[in-house]
Amino acid sequence: MSAMDRAALIRALPYARRYARALAGSQAAGDSMVAEALKRVLAAPQQEDLASDAGARLALYAAVGDLADRFLGPEGGDASPLQRKLLLLTALEEQPLSAAAAACRISPDTAELELRLAREALRSSTATRVLIIEDEPIIALDIQELVERCGHSVVGIATTETEAVEIARAERPGLVLADINLGAGGDGVHAVARILRDVPAPVIFVTAYPERLLTGEAMEPAFVITKPFDPTTLAVATYQAVTRGVLPV
Repeated sequence: MSAMDRAALIRALPYARRYARALAGSQAAGDSMVAEALKRVLAAPQQEDLASDAGARLALYAAVGDLADRFLGPEGGDASPLQRKLLLLTALEEQPLSAAAAACRISPDTAELELRLAREALRSSTATRVLIIEDEPIIALDIQELVERCGHSVVGIATTETEAVEIARAERPGLVLADINLGAGGDGVHAVARILRDVPAPVIFVTAYPERLLTGEAMEPAFVITKPFDPTTLAVATYQAVTRGVLPV
């Protein structure tokens, strides 16, 4: 494989980690899948499209998907493993339907049908109680509206690290939706670390710079969505986080 191919794969790794972690519900399992997927792609016969960033991402998405059944255990919710892959690829990874279908090794027509069924499963998903950690009031209200449109209830909006910990201990949320940068109010990652000592809830991190949390070099979140995001992205991330029922690392 040429140096250009390897460079494209390296650039694709953060996106593969995000996809795999969201599928698995944990950093450890997701990163293990990506490591194995990378070995498979590197060992495969030379592929012309690996020289492009889009081709490298697609190759890693496909390899991760092939490994998912081996790495993942039982999961809740109504969506099948295939439907979850399609939801995450189209919403979280923002792939067109044709690319998502290719990554799942199915036809576009089959992908379209399965994605429609998956979205129906989203609408009937189990609701949970959500803590929002966000220091920008307008953004926090927008997130609250999106969360409630997904069928969940908001137990509180925290603007600082201290406030987040206090609300979490009092309300015991079923999901934490946290911004990374809280300005003068502290750090969202530190707030979540303190919360998880007492409240074993899944966490979704929201950031404008997701690649900074997808290096694979330290303890990092399982669920990361990028600002700005649309209702479908949030709905998919919350569904996967809640129904996998696991901690975010």
